[in-house]
Amino acid sequence: MRGQLHLWIAQRVTAAFLALAVAVHLVTIIIAVRGGLSAAEILARTRGSEAWLLFYAGFALAAGLHAAIGLRAIAAEWLGWRGRGLDIAWLGIGLLTALFGIRAAWGLYHG
Repeated sequence: MRGQLHLWIAQRVTAAFLALAVAVHLVTIIIAVRGGLSAAEILARTRGSEAWLLFYAGFALAAGLHAAIGLRAIAAEWLGWRGRGLDIAWLGIGLLTALFGIRAAWGLYHG
């Protein structure tokens, strides 16, 4: 039961972070595009920025964790999947998703 509480809290914390991160991402893109910047110019400005690297790496970690917890709940409710296999699967999905996002963030930073 305690583990379920921790997952519930993590789901809500990542949701709050993702809401803020999506807003920052969209506002930044809209301002940049309205300012006349092309995709290449936007990428040139983000390249080498540790702040953007940290922002997008955090975004990726939160998205991976949030999605994995949600998929875990769906698998438990709809498929009746329980136990260690479920925990290993959702952890693997979360880590893989986060790693893909962090790799993309690194691509923005490193070029």
